[in-house]
Amino acid sequence: MKSDIEIAQSAELKNIREIASSLGISEDDLELYGKYKAKISDDFIKSIQDRPDGKLVLVTAINPTPAGEGKTTQTIGIGEAMGRLGKKALVALREPSLGPCFGIKGGAAGGGMAQVVPMEDLNLHFTGDFHAITTANNLCAAILDNHIQQGNELRIDTRRIVLKRCLDLNDRALRNVVIGLGSKADGFVREDHFTITVASEVMAIFCLASDMSDLKRRLGRMIVAYDLDGKPVTAKDIKAVGSMAALLKDAIKPNMIQTLEHTPVLVHGGPFANIAHGCNSVIATKTALKLADIVITEAGFGADLGAEKFLDIKCRKAVLRPSAVVLVATVRALKYNGGLSKEELGKPDMDALKKGIANLGRHIDNLKKYGLPVIVTLNAFVTDTEEEKAYIEKYAAERGCEFSYSKAWEKGGEGAEDLAKKIISVISGDDSTFKYLYPDEMPLKEKIETIACEIYGASGVDFSSKALKELSLIEEMGGGAFPVCMAKTQYSFSDDPALLGAPEGFNIRVRDVYLSAGAGFVVALTGDIMTMPGLSKHPAAYDIDVDDNGKIRGLF
Repeated sequence: MKSDIEIAQSAELKNIREIASSLGISEDDLELYGKYKAKISDDFIKSIQDRPDGKLVLVTAINPTPAGEGKTTQTIGIGEAMGRLGKKALVALREPSLGPCFGIKGGAAGGGMAQVVPMEDLNLHFTGDFHAITTANNLCAAILDNHIQQGNELRIDTRRIVLKRCLDLNDRALRNVVIGLGSKADGFVREDHFTITVASEVMAIFCLASDMSDLKRRLGRMIVAYDLDGKPVTAKDIKAVGSMAALLKDAIKPNMIQTLEHTPVLVHGGPFANIAHGCNSVIATKTALKLADIVITEAGFGADLGAEKFLDIKCRKAVLRPSAVVLVATVRALKYNGGLSKEELGKPDMDALKKGIANLGRHIDNLKKYGLPVIVTLNAFVTDTEEEKAYIEKYAAERGCEFSYSKAWEKGGEGAEDLAKKIISVISGDDSTFKYLYPDEMPLKEKIETIACEIYGASGVDFSSKALKELSLIEEMGGGAFPVCMAKTQYSFSDDPALLGAPEGFNIRVRDVYLSAGAGFVVALTGDIMTMPGLSKHPAAYDIDVDDNGKIRGLF
């Protein structure tokens, strides 16, 4: 079979004006980026706010493994299947980061016959949103350093600057740097840091803002430093908000593209779920809900990270109410959680499956704590056996879940029709009694402990003295009612990536916390998690190239 990029490059795309027209969006309401990409205008989005909302379906997965789970592929396949069944459906996704594109993944547009296109555009520069976010963040940093250079009227403590510069690439050498070297005119010498763009607070603000006015309010609240009296200094204080907003004025508009089967897709924003909140923009999701009867969206990595943050942060902030959750797994990934090596996953092994399925079970139990119906979806591989499939289906049924064996990768919408029908059946009655995991008024320390114990299965949390001090300061500053954004490895329920399956009897280690006042949440750093990833020994960048005809290769 052709590779993902070969399938995408051979696809016959419809003009984006035709795709938009299927949703009642005229050409005048689009800002075109060529034939196959467009942004939706602010005026159109404002004009549809009185429409009723469609049903929202979240797609999540078990903990990721080297075997792959196919969460994005299934999300896209569901959207295609809904179209085949005559439903007015729309898919809402995050934009891919260049970090994993050139790092370990090589792309994030789905796979096989369930992809969004144009695939190369989406994975590389798309409509420039991430560049705008990166530049807005770094402009704020430049204004901050210039304020200090020009006399430091706000008495900023240069030892307590918390705003980090950012870059949308994996570059471990930039995690900790020294700036201002040279002459007096080159600024104050101080330690500085870089984070990847998708973990920046500007990205989080961008994705949680409801409109430009809200975006500016949130940017203004963003804490960039503390003064010599220990009081916070904000982006508003250093007069950075207007110019940052100017850089983001086009980026804030949702992007529309299509699937291989011409289902419309909104792709907008892209925070990571292991070090940020992992959801596409509120603007895109809410716009999608006004345009379609069924909206299928996803949250990053496993349900312990992406789904928890989608439900406890995004839904809380945007007042969203999902109707159901699709939980994606593979036979191969479950056997990996049961102790098999990557090389052994194609072999039948019921013992490993029975051991590893505990990972699926914990995710089911966790999602049901939110009062949501769960549909377990097995992403099909040719090595799956009937015995393995039957065992997983029975396991799901015993836990009160619908089950579907999806062949979206192989057959696109056709391969996901059974899954789409199960979703339609579940949401038609809307038995969702959605609730948050914890209340706003719960102290921050208890919120962290609740997530660690209720979602991760930890016995407790070990807080560093620095983390406890910061939690106390954040509550004194009025941030105690904010939800918590946990920064944790995606590979395990614990903060140790080597602890697979459904580990018990461990403690989560919180080494630091900080307030993202503009985004409206508190970030807790656990274990050894980094907000600026590094490249692997053989990064995907080694295999990406362009031939003499301008065709990209190796972007899978």
